[in-house]
Amino acid sequence: MANDGGASVSDQHPGHEQPTVGTYIRVALVLTVVTALEVGVIYVRRLAPIVVPLLLAMSAAKFALVAAFFMHLRYESRVPTFLFVGPLILASGLAVALMTLTGAFLVFGR
Repeated sequence: MANDGGASVSDQHPGHEQPTVGTYIRVALVLTVVTALEVGVIYVRRLAPIVVPLLLAMSAAKFALVAAFFMHLRYESRVPTFLFVGPLILASGLAVALMTLTGAFLVFGR
C-alpha cells in the first residue's frame, strides 16, 4: 500500500508551474504603473475625446492581470478560464452598448 500522505501539491501535478514571489511583485509593479497612468490620463486635456475608452482599456488590462495571476486562472486548465471570461465579455459588451445608447459613452460627438 502506497503512502501518499507526504506528497505536496506540486508533486501531485508534475506539469504545472507555480508562480514565485518575484512574479507577484512584477505583477504588482505593473498594476501600480497602470494605475498611475489612469490617474495621469485624467489630467491630460488633449486626451479628453478618448478618455473613457482609454480608461476602460487600462482597467480591463488590470482586471486581466488580477484574474490571471491572483485568481490563478493562468495556471488552470482552459475550462475555468472560458467559464469566467465568456460571461464577462458578454456583460462588458452589454454595458458598453447600454452606455452608447444613453449617450454616456460618446467618443465622437453627434
